[in-house]
Amino acid sequence: MSETAKKLLDAAGQKAVLQAIKQAEAASSGEVRVHLEDYSRGDALARAAFLFNKLGMRNTIARNGVLLYIAVKDHQISIYGDEGIDAAVGKAFWEAEIALMVTHFKQGDYAGGISKALEQIGDKLRIYFPHQGTNDQNELSDEISVG
Repeated sequence: MSETAKKLLDAAGQKAVLQAIKQAEAASSGEVRVHLEDYSRGDALARAAFLFNKLGMRNTIARNGVLLYIAVKDHQISIYGDEGIDAAVGKAFWEAEIALMVTHFKQGDYAGGISKALEQIGDKLRIYFPHQGTNDQNELSDEISVG
């Protein structure tokens, strides 16, 4: 993990976020990833869309992957949801989750902000994409990716 990402999430913060990812996916067929990097190299949403593809997140069966993207040094956040979940929750939901994270981040609570947003994203995934029983499998890595 890059030094900047480590400053954002120490070991305990990384553990909390990984647990939040697992919880967000636990009762749904959705897939959630968190990606941290220093700079967005332009528009954060465009960067998130690029990374969404690069990380293979379009490969979910129900098109219900969600990428939470943070450019640490640029102070930019974006959430990119695949077409299935995006159609279900809409732009206002993503904006509310970003605002929630910003509120926590201003208080220095990075892991708490990310975890709370992941919890609420998981709630929506459970509503629109419930767990599919024994055939439901984790389609993507839960690890925090870093660029």
